[in-house]
Amino acid sequence: MNGLLVAGGLMAVLGLGLSSVLALANKRLHVYEDPRIDEVDDLLPQANCGACGFPGCRAFAEALVKGAASPAQCTVNSAEAVAEIAALLGIEAGTRQKRVARVACAGGNHVARDIARYRGIETCRAAALVSGGGKGCPWGCLGFGDCAPACPFDAITMDAHDLPVVDEDKCTACGECVVVCPKDLFSLQDDAHRLWVACSNRQLGKEARAHCDVACIGCSRCVKDAAEGLIYMEDNLAVVDYSKNEGASLDAIQGCPTGAIVWLDKDKGVIKGAKAQRSEAEAGASKEGRTESG
Repeated sequence: MNGLLVAGGLMAVLGLGLSSVLALANKRLHVYEDPRIDEVDDLLPQANCGACGFPGCRAFAEALVKGAASPAQCTVNSAEAVAEIAALLGIEAGTRQKRVARVACAGGNHVARDIARYRGIETCRAAALVSGGGKGCPWGCLGFGDCAPACPFDAITMDAHDLPVVDEDKCTACGECVVVCPKDLFSLQDDAHRLWVACSNRQLGKEARAHCDVACIGCSRCVKDAAEGLIYMEDNLAVVDYSKNEGASLDAIQGCPTGAIVWLDKDKGVIKGAKAQRSEAEAGASKEGRTESG
């Protein structure tokens, strides 16, 4: 009996000692956290998409309280919530240039050709591991649509020709599609960038056309037609220098024989130049559409 009392007493003393040590450690090692972080975090959408440039909403809230970010950097939040955060912290809301994901390929199954038939797990990543997926263009979209389910905002759908289509109104530039595409076809662009090279092919002339009717063939006509320095060639592919975007116009696309470089009009959609030669598949689809409508 005495042994039990001694053991119980020792345990009580040990417990009291350890709790005292923990209490002292908590006091000494406690890191103060501004209570406004929780308030700001509650006003964020909790999408944790990274579009703001931070790894999650909590990290963004901490940056806002520290003054290392502006509320408008969150492209998912509503204008009202952005204003509320700014008022809470007593700072300017800031401005934001809307950014969207764009895909540098227009080679759907109606204009691009396969050189082999892929059979296996129907994902772009799996197909890309098997000799590139069977598509003639080594840079072309494989069409299995890994990007669509990866988008947390349902901003990507696959069209009738197995090409991804981005709904720019829904897109928040979170970058998930950029990460998941094994062909690196997606990039995040300012909404103001309307001149777009819808191709990633680096082959020249006949070789490029042999694999895709709408491929860039490296002819450099867009370079000549565009404002000076706006477009240049790199590895046989046209590249737009968006630092000179103020000089962008429809003139740059007019001479492109394949329609690889396009103008993205907010109301009319994709516009190709006057000299762009439509493939038989495109012409047939256009004729079919006219027949159905009239």
